[in-house]
Amino acid sequence: MPSSKKPTASEDAAFTVHTEGQLLPWVNREWLLTNGIGGYAGSSVIGCNTRRYHALLCAATLPPVGRVLALSRIAESVYLDHDHSVRIELAVNHFRETMHPRGEHYLRSFSLWQTATWEYDVEGVQITKELLLCWKRNIVGIRYTIDPKRSRHVRMELAPFTPLRDFHGSRHRNGVNFQTTVGGADGKPRVGVSDAGGSVSLVSDAGAFEEYHDWWYGHVFPIESDRGLDDNEDLFTPGRFVIEGDGKQQITLWASTTPIDVPDWDAEKALLARSRGDWSIPGQVTTKTVRRLVRGADDFVVARKGPDGAEGTTIIAGYPWFADWGRDTFISLPGLLLTTGRFEQARQVLTTFGQYVQGGMVPNRFDDYTNEPSYNTVDASLWYIHAAFEYARLSGDKKTLEEVLKPACRKIIDGYRDGTRYNIHADTDGLIVQGDASTQLTWMDAKCGDKAFTPRQGKPVEINALWYHALVLMGETAMAAKVAESFRNTFWVSESRGLADGVNNGQQDKLIRPNQIFAVSLPNSPLNDEQQKTVVEVVRKELLTPVGLRTLARGEPGYRDWYSGPQYLRDEAYHNGTIWPWPIGAFLSAYLKVHKNTEDAKEQCRTWLQPLVDHLEENCLGQIAEIFEAAEPHRPVGCCAQAWSVAEVLRLAVELDM
Repeated sequence: MPSSKKPTASEDAAFTVHTEGQLLPWVNREWLLTNGIGGYAGSSVIGCNTRRYHALLCAATLPPVGRVLALSRIAESVYLDHDHSVRIELAVNHFRETMHPRGEHYLRSFSLWQTATWEYDVEGVQITKELLLCWKRNIVGIRYTIDPKRSRHVRMELAPFTPLRDFHGSRHRNGVNFQTTVGGADGKPRVGVSDAGGSVSLVSDAGAFEEYHDWWYGHVFPIESDRGLDDNEDLFTPGRFVIEGDGKQQITLWASTTPIDVPDWDAEKALLARSRGDWSIPGQVTTKTVRRLVRGADDFVVARKGPDGAEGTTIIAGYPWFADWGRDTFISLPGLLLTTGRFEQARQVLTTFGQYVQGGMVPNRFDDYTNEPSYNTVDASLWYIHAAFEYARLSGDKKTLEEVLKPACRKIIDGYRDGTRYNIHADTDGLIVQGDASTQLTWMDAKCGDKAFTPRQGKPVEINALWYHALVLMGETAMAAKVAESFRNTFWVSESRGLADGVNNGQQDKLIRPNQIFAVSLPNSPLNDEQQKTVVEVVRKELLTPVGLRTLARGEPGYRDWYSGPQYLRDEAYHNGTIWPWPIGAFLSAYLKVHKNTEDAKEQCRTWLQPLVDHLEENCLGQIAEIFEAAEPHRPVGCCAQAWSVAEVLRLAVELDM
């Protein structure tokens, strides 16, 4: 009998799909849960790992990096009515020539909100599987509830697979010798698995553990096949956890990168609910669309210690494989943290990165294994200044701006004006020059070996739009006026092409790319009103698609329709046609600006943004992809969950009352 309890606004926004035993499209639909320190759980809806990154526990051993696949998946087997000759398997595995077993035939539905839940029907026996990722700890719990609905004997076996490898790699049998330890002082069924790659502790609150070491060979990850990467893996299991009996049964299996007692499921679930909240925006009526976007945004906000060891906050650029990148962090911060009223965390992010400013530059990224900062970007520092002043404007926290953030911003201005790494300096015309033929310092940074696919040394258009904006914010009036005049004289091309993408040694790069839109979208523009309107129209006509902006207009030299194949081909296409969702935020802001925020303009922007809102249900539930192929039907590719994609859609969705 269905429950008469009315779902809360939060529950009503949850994602539920009715798979009804089908393989497609659900093997291509992904889910993601995160733990607030860089770790995650994620796979396809039907439980088939289609990426090498898929796991029930990917632990962040050096938060938010140092990520290790501790628990890949669980092979679930069910035996009914004492008949051990018939094994019913709930798992789905992809091998080179086949898929086996085909557990999706028993899967009826999948839902995702604070936890992930699968509902199976096995010959009338209802089995509910729920996965809980513990908050800010590398622990996952998977609870199985078995309800025969009548008196039947059910035996369930759970075989955990523990690759214990770097999340970028793959595990193969040759030469590997896992060490196992079975049992513990508390008498609970438990096993520990370890090798040089790390360790994982598994314990259950019921049943028994039966030790047997086994390898399953040749698991294939089709998404990695498409990316031209190592696409197969061998998986080790130390044995199986077993529960059997008559009537309703329940077993919870926990996995952790450190030895643990059996956690309290209800307490962990309550802590998760308190820590993550209901994903509403304080002081606002939060629509279903916005609540879903806020939930997605929350996945990227994670803990990172500052150089002094104090707890801080940062933003993961994307799942499953990115760490926290400076550029992505400050482009994302307004949407992820300011739009949502998370001002304290925004302050922590700005303060944490501000402590790492060296030579007028904030780090672009931190090493996955050492946490050491890398300073290889020209735009992250300028986006930092924009984010700092947006924080002060929206939070009202002028004290932090003056005492903490402005000193960091001053170091950036001085470093860029006087000169810093990678030939970054102000030219005699006031515009920023950067890089050489060997460097890729803007967001269009694809490079394979010595080949730079979008060479942008010299004066990139968006860098100088950001530079002008930063000078105005920092009160550098005379310098800003000089830069504005130089900007117009240097970058303007024509009514049909708008602005040059860059200028190097006096030569304009006239390729039509989306970077010119930032000269309009930023609060302070160096362009006059007519030039701003022209830029917006050029970008609309040449680059706008239903899922973002193309990185290069069709018909331009070097344009690529498809993003697939070996890394060289993918890198070649990455910024040469491939669609990125995040710049649509700048485009819509610019469109609203030049159309004076009229209701007609807002309605048009809602229409343009709606396909990306719909995408929340189409690829990785609750998330927006990093990129889409330039050609129709615009297949989502790259990371399945990207911070700045979600951030900019969220920022505009709130502004447009969607």
